[in-house]
Order: sequence, then C-alpha cells, then structure tokens
Amino acid sequence: MTGPTAETYIDSVREHHAGLRAFVRSLGVQPMWVDDIAQEAFIIAYERLEEFDVERDFGAWLRGIARNLVINERRKDARRKRILADNLTDILVRTSSVPEEEEEELGDRGTAKLAALRQCMSELPEKSRALIQARYEKEESAPDIADRLEMKPPAVRKALERVREALRKCMDEKMRTAGVTP
Repeated sequence: MTGPTAETYIDSVREHHAGLRAFVRSLGVQPMWVDDIAQEAFIIAYERLEEFDVERDFGAWLRGIARNLVINERRKDARRKRILADNLTDILVRTSSVPEEEEEELGDRGTAKLAALRQCMSELPEKSRALIQARYEKEESAPDIADRLEMKPPAVRKALERVREALRKCMDEKMRTAGVTP
C-alpha cells in the first residue's frame, strides 16, 4: 500500500500531536526540548511518508521515530561527556580562535583555564597536537583523521582519549600551580 496523502498526514498530525509530546516527555526529555523532538519526529515522518504502511498505526510509527531521536540525543550527549568534562571541549574548539581581548569575558577561572590549555597544547608532541587540532578545530571525524594519518578509527579514538586525559591532567596541574581551582 502507498503512504498517506498530505491531507491525511495533516489530520494525523493533529490527532497525534498531544500524545507524541506526552510520549517524548515520558522518555525523560527536558521540558524545554519536548516540542523540538516532537517537531523533528513529525518532519522525519513527513519526509518518509512514502515508507509508511497505512495499515500500521501512525501513532506507533511516530513514537518509534521520536524514541530513535531521543536515543540518538542520549548517544550524542554521552559522547560529549566522554570527551571531557567542564566544557573543556568548547575551550578546545576555541583555543586558536579566542583573541586576547576577548579572554577577559571568560572571567578569571576561564582565562586561567584557557592559558593552561594553551600551555599544555604547546607541550604536546606534534602528533598529539595534530590529532586534537584535527578533531576539535577542523571538526574532522575519527574515520577522516584515520584515513589521513594512515591509522584505524579505533586507534584514533583511543589516541584522542589518551591525549585528552593528558591535557586534563596537565591543565589541572597548571591551574593548581597558578592557585586556581581546576
């Protein structure tokens, strides 16, 4: 069977909107993001309308899409937390792009952290520094970095994990030496 028409899709959206929002909320999504996830589920459903079998339950199909979106968000969040705590990733991304005149906007702790990061980055071996720059400044994926450096993606991920840990320890030490709580 073919998928529903645009007109029946609109009717289905009206019918399932409140239920989908409640379902998304029940998955533990923060209230401020419930509408975004629900809207994204409706967009994906519309884009895949031709894949929907009209003999199936449209609401169940939408909930499946929303569930997958939430799972993907949790995975992304877990990856972000795995990268480094305390927003270090944000600092890494901005390491080379924060002009000195903007450093004062970061506050004393932020400025100390940025200074420690810059110093620790300069002390890294060249290959480690290149890995960090490729991943966080150029936003390359592990497979892309692996191809360029003739490594396997798991080896790149492990090397990045080790370099991040070395950076964290180095920064903590530099900040303690400077009298700032890491």
